[in-house]
Amino acid sequence: MRYVIIGNSAAAIGCVEGIRQIDKTGEITVITDEPHHTYSRPLISCLIEGKVTGEKMKYRPDGFYQSKGCILLSNTAANRIDTQKKVVILSDGRVTAYGKLLVATGARAFIPQIEGIDTVKEKYTFTSFDDAKKLESALGKDKRVLIVGAGLIGLKCAEGIRKRIGHITVVDTAAQVLPNILDESGARLVQNMFEKEGVEFILGKSLKRFDKNNAVLDEENIAFDIVVLAAGVRPNTELLEGIAEIERGIVINEKSETSAPDIYAAGDCTESVDAVSGQRKIMALLPNAYMQGECAGINMAGGEKCFDKAIPMNAVGFFGLHIITAGSYIGETYESTENGNYKRLFYGDDKLNGYILMGNVEKAGIYTSLIRERTPLHTLDFTLICEKPGLMAFAREVRAQKLGG
Repeated sequence: MRYVIIGNSAAAIGCVEGIRQIDKTGEITVITDEPHHTYSRPLISCLIEGKVTGEKMKYRPDGFYQSKGCILLSNTAANRIDTQKKVVILSDGRVTAYGKLLVATGARAFIPQIEGIDTVKEKYTFTSFDDAKKLESALGKDKRVLIVGAGLIGLKCAEGIRKRIGHITVVDTAAQVLPNILDESGARLVQNMFEKEGVEFILGKSLKRFDKNNAVLDEENIAFDIVVLAAGVRPNTELLEGIAEIERGIVINEKSETSAPDIYAAGDCTESVDAVSGQRKIMALLPNAYMQGECAGINMAGGEKCFDKAIPMNAVGFFGLHIITAGSYIGETYESTENGNYKRLFYGDDKLNGYILMGNVEKAGIYTSLIRERTPLHTLDFTLICEKPGLMAFAREVRAQKLGG
C-alpha cells in the first residue's frame, strides 16, 4: 500500500504512527509546503518570547521520518488531487501516486476585510513558525503594536512580545477576552493579568478602517507601528473542493473518512461531531487533531478504529497561570473560587457537559473523561467530584476497572 499524507503537523504525525501500528512496511510520503521539521504550533509564542528554541519546538525528534520509513517532501505544496488516477500533483510538477490519502492541511490565518488594510506596511499574522520569525524581526523597544483579536492567538502573541516592544493595544468586537473558551468571570481574571503587564484592551468596539499607521474605531483612533492580525483561522479545504463533502470544514465520520473513496481527513481542516452537543463543528485543537490522524492511519492501513469522542478542549497558560477548558457550557453550574483558583462545571441530564479550570488543573483528566465517556453522574459521588475529584468518587467496581482490577 502507498500512503500519502498532505500536511506535517499533529494530525499528520498521528496518521504516520497509526499506519505503523498496523503496516510496518508500506510506503508513506509526507507532503508539506513548509520547510521545517514537524513542530508544535502552540509553542510559537514561547519561541518569540525566548522561552524555547527552534530545536525544542520539534513535535517529534530529528530521526522521526527515517525511523517510521517516511519520505518527506518539504517546501512542496500539493496543488491538486486527481481521484481518477489516484495521484497528487505537486507544485514542482511532480506527481505522487496514492492508495490511501490523508488530507491534513490545517488552517490559515483569517485576514479580516477592513478598509485600508492594504495601506498598512507592517502587518503580520501569528499562526506558524515563519509568522513568528517575521514578526520577531520587526519588533523593537520603541514600537507600538496593535493586535486585532483577543482570542487565544492574540493573547499568546501579546504575552510573547510584551517585553520586546513599547506598547501593546488589543482590540476586539467581543466584550471580553477569550470569548470562545471562558465565561465572564474567568475572562476578567485573565484580562487583569495582562493589564498588570501593561497591555491595553479596547473591547466591544469595531475597527472601522486603517489609514496607514492609524486605526479608526467607533469613537477613537489608535496610532501604531505594527499590526498583528489575530482574528482567528479558516480551514484549508480547497484541495477537496468538488471531490468530497465540505461545509465549514471537510466533513469526516468517526473513522476520519471523507465522502470520497480512499481519502481521509483530520485536524483543523475538518469538522466532526461534538460528543457533548451532537452538533457538527470545527474543533481546531491539537489533541483532537492527533487522535483523528491516528484513527485515520489505522483505518487506512486496514485496521479498525473509531474516534467519536471529539470535544472542544483548550489547554493554555498565561504568565504561569494554567487554564484548561473542555466540552460545552450548557446546563446547571457548580462554581468555586479559592486560593487563586477558579473552577466552573456545567452539567445536565445526568452528564457532565463542560468545565473551566484556572490555576489548579491537576485533576482535569477526570473531568475530561467524564465528558468524553458521557458517564452518568448518578453512578458516582458528584458532590465529591465537584469539590475533590478523584477515584474515591467512583463506585467500587468502577475504581477496580480503572485501576486494572
